Amino acid sequence: MTAVSDALRGALPGEHPWHARVIDGLLVVLAIGLAFSITLSELTLLILAATMLAGGRAEALRRAPLTGPLLAFAGWTLAAAAMSAEPGDSLRASKSLLTLATLGIVFAGLPSAMAARRFVGTLFLAVSTAALLAVVQVAGCPPEGSYVTSSVPVIGGYLKKCTRAHAFFSIYMTLAGVLTVVLTLTLAQLRGFAHAALAAAGWLIGAVALGLTLVRGAWLGFAVGAGVTLALARRRLLAVTVLVVFVVASLALPAVHRRLKTIGDPTDDTTRDRLAMLRGGLQLVREHPLIGIGPGQVKRLYPIYAPPEALRRHTSHLHNTPLQIATERGLVGLALWLWIFVAFFVRAGRILRRLPATATADRTLVVGALAAVAAFLVGGLFEYNFGDTEVLLVALAAMALPFVIGRELTERGA
Repeated sequence: MTAVSDALRGALPGEHPWHARVIDGLLVVLAIGLAFSITLSELTLLILAATMLAGGRAEALRRAPLTGPLLAFAGWTLAAAAMSAEPGDSLRASKSLLTLATLGIVFAGLPSAMAARRFVGTLFLAVSTAALLAVVQVAGCPPEGSYVTSSVPVIGGYLKKCTRAHAFFSIYMTLAGVLTVVLTLTLAQLRGFAHAALAAAGWLIGAVALGLTLVRGAWLGFAVGAGVTLALARRRLLAVTVLVVFVVASLALPAVHRRLKTIGDPTDDTTRDRLAMLRGGLQLVREHPLIGIGPGQVKRLYPIYAPPEALRRHTSHLHNTPLQIATERGLVGLALWLWIFVAFFVRAGRILRRLPATATADRTLVVGALAAVAAFLVGGLFEYNFGDTEVLLVALAAMALPFVIGRELTERGA
């Protein structure tokens, strides 16, 4: 009972309450950073890790889930970098591996299911605010080169290249990836928020912003995530209602409607270029099947391997996560990357099966995480979102949530 009561107070067993309050505050800052600033997110994660190591959560960090597949993938990535033609450049490109620690940090930072739900609620509020600003951004977009975009700090960057929503991220694809993960994470939980009607309104604003990014791959990922939610969630009425309203509202936007009509169109320039990247990437994999060409080396070799029909001869990634992983790290690296997500779905699925039907709040949290990761992976078939740090941070935070529920189940059983 002691462990459970400590967790309900927001602390892990034996932890001082002030230490738990500091971590709670840092998690709020992290959620805000995930919606607005990669610098704030990464700095907060670093402070969180240091705070937990100095306090009473070092053991929770050591017990982080999926450590085996994550370390195996990281180790193979470093080996591929060391054996590439440009090892220095590849090793510098591998520094993004530090991002993978997010899963363990969020897991250790959330002592209970209640804390996990608070974190999701804060993240949802922050991302809904960013989405509202994104809608305003597109609605009030000034002409390129106007005084505002060229001379006004912060606001100028916010209103630059704003025909497609990007909020305060550098590009619309990042906003689309973050919205896809958060919208699918929270779809099953809308009735569980304190103000369900306001939550539904905030969710719909996020969905409109996702539409205004005009990122078709993110839309497909979202559709799969929504399908996972409807397949697994026990209370579907509000989710179905919100989805219907979203589809109707999106189709009413002319730009979204035009973009939808180009999905699968072989004459579309973006589609043609992605197919060219697919062919060039597969040729690289055939020639370097085991260890790959090394992280960060696509930009060096793709101009040589790009087929004649490629519209873009220079790129740092191939707009397809599995293909990018296989190209940079070989088929072994791809297998280790797949291990991370297979292990996640297997273990999170077991946790969902352990939860009783009456544990509605816990079940919707796990269902949301499963849907969010499915959406992230499908979106990654059209964009290298595993290499987009802002999107990956949100996906890894979502992946930690089922294991917080699982830990509490184990402690209750003990």
